[in-house]
Formats: sequence, C-alpha cells, structure tokens
Amino acid sequence: MLFLNDKEIEDLINEEKNLVSNGYNDMTPAKPLRGHKQQEIICKRPDGSQFRIFVRQNSIDLLSFSVILAFSPSKSNFTFRLRRYNGRHQHTNRIERNTFYDFHIHKATEKYQKEGLKEDGYAEVSNEYTEIRGAIDKFVKDCNIKFGNKDQLPLFEGGEK
Repeated sequence: MLFLNDKEIEDLINEEKNLVSNGYNDMTPAKPLRGHKQQEIICKRPDGSQFRIFVRQNSIDLLSFSVILAFSPSKSNFTFRLRRYNGRHQHTNRIERNTFYDFHIHKATEKYQKEGLKEDGYAEVSNEYTEIRGAIDKFVKDCNIKFGNKDQLPLFEGGEK
C-alpha cells in the first residue's frame, strides 16, 4: 500500500510527463476488452517508478468513460490513482455525503486515504467536457502531458478545451 500526502500528489500531477508515442493517437481507446475499449500508456521515471495512463470507454454507452493518471512505485505492481476524468454517471462523495449525476473528476486526497477510503474517492463536477475527446484534452492539460512532436495537431480538432 502507498500513502501520499496532498503535496506529493500535486507534485506528481504537475511533473512533466513526456510520452514516447504517437501523441494523442495513442490515447484513443482501441483495444476491445469485455464490453469496452481500452488503452494503456506507460511513462517511466528515472527512479524506476512509472506513470500509467488508462483510457477506457464503454462500447455501447459512449458517455461511460474514464481517463486515468496513476502512479506505480518502483519494483511494485501497486497502482495509485492520482486523477480520474469520468463520463456522466452518479457519484457520491462518502465523507461530504453529496451525490450528483454528471461528468466529474476524481482527485486523490490525503483526507480520503486517512479515512481508509479509495485514494481518489473524492470527485468534483466538471462542465469543461461533455465527451471523451474533451476529457482527454482537459486531462493532457491538467496532468502536464507532453508529446515528442510539439508541432503535432491534436487528434480531436475542434474538441472542447
């Protein structure tokens, strides 16, 4: 198990993540897997730890998706979810006891870990995207994702920002 305080979480999110890939094209969920499509990208760090990016979308309900930034310590298969950009569905913040049905962003917090809950159990409604393309755009910006070719056009031209 891994415990990260709020500053450590923010430092990991803000750290530049240089992806050796085809840019946005590699973030498109393409691999079919039990009712959804999925993509995983790994970004290794010099200390042997790694960031893992997961993009999943339901094959039938296109508003059911997740774009996830996770962290795995070196020599560990443990995955700590730092951020999760979700499609529209119901979520309840267990500590605050508020429920909503909307697009939302999960954020890992020290508070939820201390209560023995999922590290990213807290979420906030987001009106900055209404589909997976917009969620990926927001994720790339918020999580400091960089691609090798800075002149490459985004996969989703005209997508939400």
